[in-house]
Amino acid sequence: MPEQTNPFEIARQQLHAVADKLKLSAAMKSFLAEPEALHVFTVPFARDDGRIEVVTGIRAQHSFARGPAKGGIRFHPDVGIDEVKALSMWMTWKCAVVDIPYGGGKGGLTVDYKALSQGEKERLTRAFARRLTKVIGPDFDIPAPDVNTGPQEMMWIADEYGHFVGHPEPAVITGKPVDCGGSLGRGSATGRGLVFCVERYFENHGISLKGKTVAVQGFGNAGQYAARLIAGLGASVVAISDSRGGIFNDKGISVGAAIDHKTRTGQVAGLPGRAISNAELLELDVDILIPAALENQITGSNADKVKARLIAEAANGPTTPEADQILFAKGVTVIPDILANAGGVTVSYFEWVQNRQRYYWTEEDVNSRLREIMRRSLDQVERMAAEHKCPWREAAYLLAVARVAGALRVTRDL
Repeated sequence: MPEQTNPFEIARQQLHAVADKLKLSAAMKSFLAEPEALHVFTVPFARDDGRIEVVTGIRAQHSFARGPAKGGIRFHPDVGIDEVKALSMWMTWKCAVVDIPYGGGKGGLTVDYKALSQGEKERLTRAFARRLTKVIGPDFDIPAPDVNTGPQEMMWIADEYGHFVGHPEPAVITGKPVDCGGSLGRGSATGRGLVFCVERYFENHGISLKGKTVAVQGFGNAGQYAARLIAGLGASVVAISDSRGGIFNDKGISVGAAIDHKTRTGQVAGLPGRAISNAELLELDVDILIPAALENQITGSNADKVKARLIAEAANGPTTPEADQILFAKGVTVIPDILANAGGVTVSYFEWVQNRQRYYWTEEDVNSRLREIMRRSLDQVERMAAEHKCPWREAAYLLAVARVAGALRVTRDL
């Protein structure tokens, strides 16, 4: 049977699998299987030549059971309703598994954003923000950056929201520049949170990280920070890759030099070592594999060739459900994306807290609080996996869905 590729169907499949184990009612399963709210907008904006172009904007708010919706905004030609609904559901579980008081949200524009001029980008983002203002807010839905968006887009949206409510409100959105209410430590949070998980896993098993070999697929922000920080704990990064290919060096790769090379040339190709493909990197004989690139990288067709004993997912959805079962049968532990890469949303939560208080923390405070949350969450997922004798992803879902369903039972007859 072919693997499911529709992201929303995968999300629903994952939910239903754990809902049955938790003995959730049919009404609860139906309620959790769809966003609580879905907004679809037509968004007109002016091109530089004076033409008015109309694109589609989407915002899904999956759950308000544990707090405001939280999740990124992506601008990409492939953005669609099913993708956004799936991502909003996954954000609900991600927030719940690390026990921060949010539900999941996600949004985007169906547009080739990279092809626009700077002026067109600003006009489009502000036009989208004006459609969003009635359905977001610091107590209701707090967006964040995602694919092709960053601090500049977040500030355009915050500025439009400020005009709408009549006063500056930095807590409406996260991922802002530090000078405009952003949090210290946010840039490294996803990679740092993953490494805190890996470090805790090895501690729990009484094994030293020193000398352990690591392969990192995807050398963007999360992959770079994860590589740098895990090397700092004594592990040896022996392989890295980006969209153009990869490098393997059994003597170890200098992560600092690799980051400098990537910044200078735009690729990892050219570093000392043997050129390899992204597919080859996944099958290397290493101790730790960190997929930090795209979804659906480890599948039913290559999972049996994966040799790493620990996989920590920096990317969203890099392992398919069929691959999960193969890896579990082989004894491979997968620290799933909703736990491993939750450092980003955790520090986004910290940013929101600081904005609400108008009191800002040091980077040391941010990293210390992140470490505490990630280590505690990993321990809870590991205990759940041992109790149910199931893959860690299933354990993380059991923990997260139980928390959300528990909150819903207090307020709704489900």
